[in-house]
Amino acid sequence: MTEKKYLKWYNKIGYGSGDIAGNVVYAFLATFVMIYLTDTAGLNAGIVGTLMMVSKIFDGFTDVIFGSLIDKTKTKLGKARPWMLFPYIGCSIMLAAIFAIPTTWGDVAKYAYFFITYTLLNAVFYTANNIAYSALTALITKNGNERVQMGSIRFIFAFGTSLLIQSITVKAVDWCGGGVEGWRNIAIIYAIIGLVVNTISVFSVKELPEEELENENHADEEAAKFSADAYPDFELADKEHRTDDESGKYSLLDAAKLLLANKYYIIICAVYILTQLFSATLSMGIYYMTYILGDEDLLGTFSLAINIPMICGLLITPYLVKKCKGMYKLNFTGYLISTIARGLVVVGGYMQNIPMMLIFTGVAAIAMSPMQGDLNALIAACSDYTYRTTGKRIDGTMYSCSSLGVKIGGGIGTALTGWLLAAGGYVANAAVQPESCINMLHFMYLWLPMLLNLLITILLSRLTVEKANENWDKEHNS
Repeated sequence: MTEKKYLKWYNKIGYGSGDIAGNVVYAFLATFVMIYLTDTAGLNAGIVGTLMMVSKIFDGFTDVIFGSLIDKTKTKLGKARPWMLFPYIGCSIMLAAIFAIPTTWGDVAKYAYFFITYTLLNAVFYTANNIAYSALTALITKNGNERVQMGSIRFIFAFGTSLLIQSITVKAVDWCGGGVEGWRNIAIIYAIIGLVVNTISVFSVKELPEEELENENHADEEAAKFSADAYPDFELADKEHRTDDESGKYSLLDAAKLLLANKYYIIICAVYILTQLFSATLSMGIYYMTYILGDEDLLGTFSLAINIPMICGLLITPYLVKKCKGMYKLNFTGYLISTIARGLVVVGGYMQNIPMMLIFTGVAAIAMSPMQGDLNALIAACSDYTYRTTGKRIDGTMYSCSSLGVKIGGGIGTALTGWLLAAGGYVANAAVQPESCINMLHFMYLWLPMLLNLLITILLSRLTVEKANENWDKEHNS
């Protein structure tokens, strides 16, 4: 049976472009905030890392809260689009503010200023925007292939933006005046670009009517019956006898129970955290390029070796998903290959063989790309599983795992970099780093990414949500 198509090509491109706005914030912060804070603002890497970790404690409380608010929102723009549109104004302001720490202030005031602006950006504005953006995957189409296409297009824009930012920012800072002035000016430019693109993305798509979203391919009566047996606390009623208000009411505690009852949500959330942690550790490669390979401009070269193969892989991900008749085998095999390739990057690193490092960096990237492209479709499948087994739609809350993963993984990755640099005895702006720091940089850039990929591979071996949905439909004759 042919699935109904909901989107035109320009809707998919418009939606995907939203990750330009997201990565103007994320890629810029993940790659350059630490070196800005240590080498320009003059702050201690270990203290900064600790502040980032404390910030993530506040951050962790807001994901499910905003996801729940999105699920309860009803406006002319829909559920998610208002939350994607307006919070990005705050993202833009805070991004510029983080890279404009007043140089005349004392260290305590600088740390406080950074902590407040960093927390507001991540825990409030970026959270609301990113959860809403991710939730749109399930709210603007029910077509599984379109969801995969959207994920691929989205991450093409994401990796393309990361590539551009990592390639040009160091020189762009010099073009904008260098030092404090250069970082402030480039942050303002990125913030404006992000605001414009985010607004375009919001208005390039429309959310489906709630009635159509609830009209799934399985019998609602069976879902309600099954849910009443499995989850008596939710007191689900037959959909025909529920009002719109009644069917949409559930507490934050109810949402948390629904999430924790879905083991695939837990796995996807862990995968998301680890993939973002992986990206964050590689983004800190500017330290490795500067002090191990002796050329900070190599950051752009390695960014090309990661992002170009990744984009190529994303272009063919929808075809590969169809060919493999699903996402499970493709994702698991890809990450198994990428783990082996990252191991060979480690070998190349110790041999100081840059061509070998670049080649296997590219192999790892292209092998990882399918999972990057279909991750949102996996979350949508996970959300569908919750609907099948409970009769509740919690798309916004479910997609909180993407924002949670971005922030926890990215935040811990950046914070961990600060801690490890401090533990290794990093000296800001030193011509030569101590041997302890050199050893730490090898661990951070070579060993840690390989170990993270290994953990992701193990988790993907358990991520059988597609099969679970198929089995449920067969058991309930849907």
